[in-house]
Amino acid sequence: MSARRLGIICTGVASLVAAVVAALPAQAGTCPASTTCSTTVTFTVDAPGGLTITVPNGPVSVGSGAPGGQISGALGSVTVSDGRAALTATWTASVIAATGGFTTGGGTAAETIPNTDVLYWSGAATATTGTGTFVPGQANAAAAQSLDVSRTAFSKTTGSGDNSATWDPTIVVNVPASAVAGTYTGTVNHSVA
Repeated sequence: MSARRLGIICTGVASLVAAVVAALPAQAGTCPASTTCSTTVTFTVDAPGGLTITVPNGPVSVGSGAPGGQISGALGSVTVSDGRAALTATWTASVIAATGGFTTGGGTAAETIPNTDVLYWSGAATATTGTGTFVPGQANAAAAQSLDVSRTAFSKTTGSGDNSATWDPTIVVNVPASAVAGTYTGTVNHSVA
C-alpha cells in the first residue's frame, strides 16, 4: 500500500473519530464526595404566533337616522392576539377610515359623509389574556374621535409573554343636515404594531 493511500485512510479514520467524539455529550468532571457536580442544561421556547389583529366581517350596519341627527352602533369585536412571547410585549392598535368618506349612490359631494363626521370609541376591553396594562384608545362616548386621521384604538403598555385583548368599538355618525337619503358605505381600517 502506498504512503499516499495510507495517509488518506488515516485522515478519514481521524475525521470519523473526531465526529463521534463531537457527538457525545460533554462529561462533567469527576467530583469528590460531598461536593456538587454541575451540568448546564438548555432548551428553547418557540414563539410561533406573531402579532395579529382580527376584525368583523363586513358589511356591518350600525343603524339609521335622519339628516341632522346621529347614528350610533357597535362595529363588532376586534381582537389583538400577541403570540410573540416577548420580554416586552407591548403593542398599539390603530384605526382610520379609508380616504373618500362614506358614500351612497354615485358618491357625489351631496352623496358623501366625510370621515370628520364619523367617530369611533373603543370602550373598555371585553376580554384580555396575559399580564400587563391594557388601555382603551377612547374609554367612553365622550372621548369618541373622528376617523379622518389615524387614532389609537387600543394598546398594551406593559407586560411580557403571550397576551390578547378584545373590544367592541362603537361607530358614531353625525349625519349632516344636507345629507341625501341612501345607504352609505365606507371602510374602517384597523392595524396593529
